Amino acid sequence: MNLPYEREEKNYTVEELVAEGRGILNKEAAALKAATERIGEEMAAAAHLVSRCRGRVVVSGLGKSGHVGRKTAATFASLGVPAFFLHATEGAHGDLGMVCREDVGYFLSNSGETQELIALIPYFKRLGAPIIAVTGNAGSTLAREADIVLNCHVESEADPLKLAPTSSTTLQMALGDAVAGTATLLLGLQKEDFALFHPGGSLGKRLLLRVSDLMGTGERMPITNQGARVRDALFDITSKGYGATAVVDDEGKLVGVFTDGDLRRFIEKEGLEGLDLPVSRAMTTHPRVIAPDRLAAEAVRIVEQWEVSALIVVQEGKPVGMVHIHEILKAGVA
Repeated sequence: MNLPYEREEKNYTVEELVAEGRGILNKEAAALKAATERIGEEMAAAAHLVSRCRGRVVVSGLGKSGHVGRKTAATFASLGVPAFFLHATEGAHGDLGMVCREDVGYFLSNSGETQELIALIPYFKRLGAPIIAVTGNAGSTLAREADIVLNCHVESEADPLKLAPTSSTTLQMALGDAVAGTATLLLGLQKEDFALFHPGGSLGKRLLLRVSDLMGTGERMPITNQGARVRDALFDITSKGYGATAVVDDEGKLVGVFTDGDLRRFIEKEGLEGLDLPVSRAMTTHPRVIAPDRLAAEAVRIVEQWEVSALIVVQEGKPVGMVHIHEILKAGVA
């Protein structure tokens, strides 16, 4: 046997190797483009089948298709669709006991004739569990027996010998992403949901941040008594950098907010003499507030909905902090 380490390396220039690598990428890209023009309503049908599944998506395949299947099952689960990978051979030797009638089969086979995979079909049929087939052979046994067929046919593989699963497996993987993504659209998955499935990742950590993690408190928190003059409130607005100050009564309860916008409108109405009037006459009552234990993502929704730049953080009727949209953006939540 002519093993890799026994072969003499062929003499190719850097330019020739780069050209070959680019050619492989272009061939795989062409396979994907051809698939986009071929795929039709069966994609929507597969997405509906997955989104309505009351069990799990059972992904199965063998060889390179099996490797793609593991990734596809992981993608489904990552997007909130319960799924697991069932090895085709192990399935025929006892692991089919994990499959329930509420499940959906997602079978991958380029030829559509992988015997170990075909052997699983009668069990799914007996349970009444539908099957989505991803195959490059529309006339194969798998395609005939499946409820929905996603055609992953490619004209040729992308490797120099045109033999190794390259373009076909790339297309299989992309189709899995497409089904998972469209099913997610139907399920209405939000960023907050995604974060719950990825608590250990940086995205999950950002999206699970609480308002208390971002708000300014203590000396950073602008607070003005309702009896203070407008000019005093102006100092609170400018010195703390929030463009606003929380206005409280003598018991420290929140009664309003005074913003730079309120200041401009009040001066236009009262003139500079208004600077010596009580801030209670210039403030906005019923300010937008949020609790410290709420998700920062919820704060984003509120500031976008009401077109404000900062929220007063309130606990038991008293302001305990303030959070600005710039702090939320800096944390990567929005």
